[in-house]
Amino acid sequence: MRIFAYEYSAARGHTMGRRRPVTNLLALAVLTAVVQRPMHPYEMASVLRARGKDQDMPIKWGSLYTVVRNLHKHGLLEEVESRREGGRPERTVYRITEAGRREAADWTRELLSEPAREPTAFEAGLSVMGGLGPDEVGPLLRRRLERLEEQIEADRRALEAERAELPRLFLVESEYALAMREAQAAWVCALVKELEGGTFPGLDEWRTYHRTGELPDGSADVAARGAPDG
Repeated sequence: MRIFAYEYSAARGHTMGRRRPVTNLLALAVLTAVVQRPMHPYEMASVLRARGKDQDMPIKWGSLYTVVRNLHKHGLLEEVESRREGGRPERTVYRITEAGRREAADWTRELLSEPAREPTAFEAGLSVMGGLGPDEVGPLLRRRLERLEEQIEADRRALEAERAELPRLFLVESEYALAMREAQAAWVCALVKELEGGTFPGLDEWRTYHRTGELPDGSADVAARGAPDG
């Protein structure tokens, strides 16, 4: 079994042989929000939350001000003014620069055109599921399948409601998320059938390992390939 190294190449900013000046995906969300009008960071957060961007990309709201400062530092945002409203702290308003527009467009092109290896938590679980016995794994996967089916039904209802109010351009990420969830459910269902029907290759050896602790012939060599030397 493999242990995945979690490498989010797009999030880390690797593209076409160069590194992006600000690599946090929250920076791209900020740039695409500010392109409409100048905003202060609190307003940026409100707009992004209203758009549900925290569901589309890994966003850590606590790092928003750091991201904005870094975008300003690298010339992708520029200060317009500082405002004080009532007794609130002074707020700096930022607007996007031409360099920021180019960065946002280039980053979007990369995300759309370049497949990135983005292992999920589920893939990590699959990579080490041999640590559990097959008679435990089967019910766990069936539980996952039941929850996926509930989520898929909820997503379908939500998408239908959104289609009545929003153009499709603003729904494609929801369509994609639903399609991926449906594909995962179909794959998990097939795997559960193999485990419960006894057709999964090496099922008897897997059970024997958990009963005796002894790896099947040849498996020890495979496991040793990933072990450190010495």
